[in-house]
Amino acid sequence: MKIDVIIVGGSFAGLSAAMQLVRGRRHVALIDANSPRNRFAKTSHGIFGSDGKTPAQIRTTALSQLSDYPTFHLVEEMATKVDKIPEGFCVTLKNGATYYAKKLILTTGITDQLPDIPGVKEHWGKSVIHCPYCHGYELKDRSLGVLATSEMAYHQAAMIPDWGATTLFTQGQFKPEGEVLDHLISRGVVIEESPITYVVGDGEHIQHVLLEDGRTILIEGLYVAPKAIVASPLIEMLNLETVETPMGTVVTVNDFKESSVKGVFVAGDLSNAMQSGTLAVMSGTMAGVGAHRSLIFNR
Repeated sequence: MKIDVIIVGGSFAGLSAAMQLVRGRRHVALIDANSPRNRFAKTSHGIFGSDGKTPAQIRTTALSQLSDYPTFHLVEEMATKVDKIPEGFCVTLKNGATYYAKKLILTTGITDQLPDIPGVKEHWGKSVIHCPYCHGYELKDRSLGVLATSEMAYHQAAMIPDWGATTLFTQGQFKPEGEVLDHLISRGVVIEESPITYVVGDGEHIQHVLLEDGRTILIEGLYVAPKAIVASPLIEMLNLETVETPMGTVVTVNDFKESSVKGVFVAGDLSNAMQSGTLAVMSGTMAGVGAHRSLIFNR
């Protein structure tokens, strides 16, 4: 089978990249183990035309549309190895199958490292969330909290009062001062220094949080910025350049999403310091266009 581009990862970024390429009449193999980062979210919001749909519904719709193009090929398996060869790239799957292509797009391999606090993981994607634009509207007019995992929490805490009364839990580690503190106070943010030790709820809805000093505070939604961990072994195999951000590790790319290795494009949460469904679609589109341009101009 002749393949121009292999895309590893079939969530929003990978699907978007595939659409640009098949519409450019290029042969695409989309390799996807169907274990996306957004699988914990009940619904996706803020995505134009798909607001309120589940990630699975969006994927199904996209795959249905892509299947109308004769140059699209879906491979539902995990990619375990990649080799750079003179003709391009060879990707080996868990079942032993191999695929060859001139260009490679990676849109997978991020996991969320959540704070090790009982109850956080159980409510993740429901009432413990990371993005107000993605899920904040559904928690509007409730008692909300921001769990500080870095000083970036100050910025997030200043935003959240637009959705509801906000408490910043510094965990006794991150103490806002000066103009930052003044701004938070002016926004009505309550500063709580006693660390959260337990998030109490029914697995979907938070009821309250327990603090180290024994107090209980009513909280119905908790914002957490998890640390993004690059989990895909393909990144290391290709020796791609990465950079550390306050949100975790991302792969270094140029404006067309090409990495430090020629012919390898990286999109979605793997290369986006700011992360959401809409931004994943945008970066996937750019990666698809970038890979197509690379094929045309032999770059």
